[in-house]
Amino acid sequence: MKSKIALICLLAASATSAFAQTYTIDPSHTYPSFEADHMGISFWRGKFDKTSGTVVLDRAAKTGTLDIAIDASSIDFGHEKMNEHARNKDLFNVEKYPTITYKSKSIKFEGDTPVAVDGELTLLGVTKSVPLKINKFKCIQHPMLKREVCGADASAEFKRSDFGMNYALPRFSPEVKLAIQVEAVKAD
Repeated sequence: MKSKIALICLLAASATSAFAQTYTIDPSHTYPSFEADHMGISFWRGKFDKTSGTVVLDRAAKTGTLDIAIDASSIDFGHEKMNEHARNKDLFNVEKYPTITYKSKSIKFEGDTPVAVDGELTLLGVTKSVPLKINKFKCIQHPMLKREVCGADASAEFKRSDFGMNYALPRFSPEVKLAIQVEAVKAD
């Protein structure tokens, strides 16, 4: 009897996972960006130009995974001197920590739409929980690619000091706001 129940559970899990779809992050349409207070007089904004990863969604089971890698050296403030400074040991230390990662633990759905991600950000070798709010999510049949493409706008906040990025504290606020535009193409 126990083996029969185990077999039924295994078949049910297999049937559910058959609905999972894998999407590959489109690096030319995905740019994690951020802003941080600059001495209370302005906000510095930057983005990363090189991102890769995958998203797996099972809309029937309302589950999924997110696995993102960001090339830390691709940081761009629109100001080369600031870019160079951000790459050194004071901030992103890209020589020692070339990749920033985000890995989901779970994705929360409301109806058929993902609305939040519980995941972990690894920055400067430190891993901490950073939940993402999905502000907008939509999938379409892309007219040029002839495949399904899903896009999202997500946001989060964290303290850079939690990851050991303590440069110029307390003059510069430790709070960082993330805004992430992402598009992902359904894998063949």
